[in-house]
Amino acid sequence: MKPRRILSACGVVLLLLGAAVAPRAQTCSAESGATVPTLVELYTSEGCSSCPPADRWLSTLKDAPGVIAAAFHVDYWDGLGWKDRFADPLFSQRQARLQAADGVRSAYTPQVRVNGIDWRRWPRLPAAAAAPSAVRLALQRDGDRIRIDAQRIAGADAPLSLWWAALEDGHVSDVRSGENGGVRLHHDRVVRLYGSSAAWRGALRQEIAVPPRGEGGRPLRVIAVVNDAEGVVVQAVQLRCD
Repeated sequence: MKPRRILSACGVVLLLLGAAVAPRAQTCSAESGATVPTLVELYTSEGCSSCPPADRWLSTLKDAPGVIAAAFHVDYWDGLGWKDRFADPLFSQRQARLQAADGVRSAYTPQVRVNGIDWRRWPRLPAAAAAPSAVRLALQRDGDRIRIDAQRIAGADAPLSLWWAALEDGHVSDVRSGENGGVRLHHDRVVRLYGSSAAWRGALRQEIAVPPRGEGGRPLRVIAVVNDAEGVVVQAVQLRCD
């Protein structure tokens, strides 16, 4: 136990120094543009031998202008020789729900969805949308809290839905068994946190808790996406604070 008499004055100095050098709470913001960016969702797994080419392709999109990319690792491959540590049953449920809405009975990997629609012609992407968006979407970070503001600015007052995800880049996995046994895999835009809102009309304000940094100090980039009743993306925005 440290002697209090000797360290009491030093403790005051250290507290003052700590206050002087303590990092400020991270603040940043992002707002959607006039048109809808290209949103690319990849459903993938480390246990799937046909997935690495799709993972590599997604990595090329991480800084592409006008593109927002996210990799959802599903868990239904986990019992077939290798457990994907990024997989989450919520992501498998999301994919199954979207497939059911499309009238498709089974999910598969790798699957690519572009702006909410199943897209099998990757690595080519469809032409970017040119029509103005009817929704304004903004994100504001203040420390561990992120405020999401979404508002319809044109068109009929039909119900909308919102989902968000926190993403990490720069992951490497040495797969030791399963279909990719002996392969080193590289992952970017990996979804680590995910949430959604109930359907809403007009305007939405929601606050979520997302730390600025994730595993190994990696920046956690946050995306928010607004879909119409048919599941089509009507606006999306990405928050990058680093």
